[in-house]
Amino acid sequence: MIAFLDLLSIAAIAAGTFFFFAGTVGLLRFPDSLSRLHALTKVDNLGLGLIVLGLIPRAESALSALKLVVIWALVLLSGASTAQLIGRALRRGRK
Repeated sequence: MIAFLDLLSIAAIAAGTFFFFAGTVGLLRFPDSLSRLHALTKVDNLGLGLIVLGLIPRAESALSALKLVVIWALVLLSGASTAQLIGRALRRGRK
């Protein structure tokens, strides 16, 4: 069972790292600011979620696992709010 949890952790963290890398490529390759913002918010939130999923089996206690999930939820909320504000400012600046 421990080997399965190790494999699950490695796979989830590797997938999360891949999504962070894909978000970075999107940041560098997309032509306009709204496309870059979309790439960063969507892909980075998924990457962080996968990394948290990979770290949960390694957590020392249920409280530590809960802290990881709460941190991820706060990042989701703050990332969505910030992306909304930046997107609105960009749209208003274009008119």
